[in-house]
Amino acid sequence: MKRRKNKNEYASLEPSPSNTTAVVSDKRRVFIVDDHPLICEAIADLVNQETDMIVCGSVGDYHSALKTVATAHPDIVILDISLKDKSGIDLIKDLKTLHPQVLTLVVSMHEEMLYAHRALQAGARGYIMKSETPEKILEGIRQALAGKIVLSESVRDRLMTSFVGHVKSDGISPLESLSDRELTVFELIGQGLSSMQIAKKISLSIHTVESYRERIKEKLNLRHAVELIQHAVQWVQSGKRF
Repeated sequence: MKRRKNKNEYASLEPSPSNTTAVVSDKRRVFIVDDHPLICEAIADLVNQETDMIVCGSVGDYHSALKTVATAHPDIVILDISLKDKSGIDLIKDLKTLHPQVLTLVVSMHEEMLYAHRALQAGARGYIMKSETPEKILEGIRQALAGKIVLSESVRDRLMTSFVGHVKSDGISPLESLSDRELTVFELIGQGLSSMQIAKKISLSIHTVESYRERIKEKLNLRHAVELIQHAVQWVQSGKRF
């Protein structure tokens, strides 16, 4: 996704109410949640150049998102899977509970085949890879705002195949057997975090994290903690493409 130039400064996301409120009142409001400031700025530049949408705010973490969305009143939240403090999947679930009228759309670099179904189950309207063109990302936002589900053809076909009960085992990642929380713990293990650090980061007890580690080992057929760490690190370093 390449950034396009915008005459307006990103810090001035909202126009002055004194002279432009009537002009932008019919624009759909977009809120961005991504822990990479440059990504936030690039998406904001794309959106703010359109005549039918405007960015009403951006943050980089889960807690700030929950707090700010309540006052920004967006129509849609564009978010990444990985955030500073919690998973984007958690944010989707909580936004759906706290603000059911707000739509969510994932724009992420993480493997679509592994995460798209989880995002939809959590309540998102779709999943777009950050590698898509700016035009595709804008088209996806508009489709989500129109009530459509936004997915690539390959993922849509696979989900439909799964729905009718004809999934083949070939090519399916064993990580798909992990729950959302187990996958989050697995990712954090791959980032080099200890059980204590993971517990603190995602607000769980160490005992609970250790239980997740055991379940992950069982599901992935790993015998020892060292194998779990090696497997997780390899996955993270490969760009999460097992």
